[in-house]
Amino acid sequence: MLVARGLTKEYQSGTQRLVVLNDVSFEVPQGAFISIVGPSGSGKTTLLGLLAGLDTPSRGTVTLDGTDIGGLDEDSRAKLRGEKVGFVFQSFQLIPTLTAQENVQVPLELAGKVPTREAHARARDLLTRVGLGDRTHHFPQQLSGGEQQRVALARAFVNEPRILFADEPTGNLDGTTGERIVELLMSLNRERGCTIVLVTHDAALAARTQRTIRLRDGVVVEDVRHLEFDAARLAVEPAESLAVGL
Repeated sequence: MLVARGLTKEYQSGTQRLVVLNDVSFEVPQGAFISIVGPSGSGKTTLLGLLAGLDTPSRGTVTLDGTDIGGLDEDSRAKLRGEKVGFVFQSFQLIPTLTAQENVQVPLELAGKVPTREAHARARDLLTRVGLGDRTHHFPQQLSGGEQQRVALARAFVNEPRILFADEPTGNLDGTTGERIVELLMSLNRERGCTIVLVTHDAALAARTQRTIRLRDGVVVEDVRHLEFDAARLAVEPAESLAVGL
């Protein structure tokens, strides 16, 4: 699903050359759930941006679902992201002037491939599945942090992406609410076969994923498999519900 080869990201600051990532390589099979960990400044978020096609590397390649995204122009990368990628941010990144339902509909409307009535129905359905069926017409400021993050997850998943990138999705939440978000992510992975790449500072959360890639000073220093990836489970018919009641 995802192949990183020799990813390097450098910045020039005056006469100094700052290397944020240095020769990072790994592969992620379809349907896997992996975590990327490391101290502040280790390059985690930079790596996630490169993998998702939000930024371009100084050197190296990223192949996403068979496409070398480095060979695409910005419009083509945006199209690929719209079709295959979901992204969840620590700070939710909801549009404050739109309701929960309208926020979830945004990717469908930008893609322009789904009739308005279907977009409405799909957004309502996803919000119900993440336990927010009674909050569809609330604005972000009327929702708790955990509810906003669930709206963000519904929005990320509305286009049924092949891969979901999550940057510290529990970082701004209390422990109980964060646990609910983790359970929802695991449901997305288990029931829908969605590949998930998660950046987190939480070692306990990382240990619950199938594999952890640890960065330090822009270099992979550890690659640990916690659980054997079982591709056969992707052939199982997904459940009807994601996480009603979370």
